[in-house]
Amino acid sequence: MDKKSQLKKDLEYIDATRKRRREMASRILEQPSLFGPLLEIALGEDTPIGSRACWILEFVFKASPELLYPLLNQFVEGLHKVKPESSIRPLAKICELLTLAYYDSKNPIGRPPLNEIHKEGLIEACFDWLLEAQKIAPKAYSMQSLYLLGQDFPWVHGELRAVLERHYPSGSPGYQARARKLLEKLP
Repeated sequence: MDKKSQLKKDLEYIDATRKRRREMASRILEQPSLFGPLLEIALGEDTPIGSRACWILEFVFKASPELLYPLLNQFVEGLHKVKPESSIRPLAKICELLTLAYYDSKNPIGRPPLNEIHKEGLIEACFDWLLEAQKIAPKAYSMQSLYLLGQDFPWVHGELRAVLERHYPSGSPGYQARARKLLEKLP
């Protein structure tokens, strides 16, 4: 059985508990050659297995973000294909962490190698998630990512302001709180 097939089989037994997700993430970290197949499953499966792969991907990324860097093209290109809400939340979190690390001037050494195409793909995915009927978490992560990406693409700030102002009255309290903070910072 190849790595991807075995990984899919193993993901069948993962549940939403942090303990199980952490255990699986530890396995990936111990065998980094499994990261590529994990990413393929996360981006290519609109099933519970794909969602579980996204959960693990987030845990692995938080522990060792550099595993994703060689696969940034694949990651960014696959974001728009993912539809399950339980998959989008961890992917949006990874996008936020990527942009936070990229724009952190205090840590230029650990800076993700985002190029213009990556940034444009992140902008597209984050605006999609912000405009779709998602729960607050992906929207909040997307807001933050877009705010940061607006440093290189000034038009993003104008569009972000318009979206936040339009959806603010009907947004949840969590949406309104995050939107209010960003609206104060936006030009």
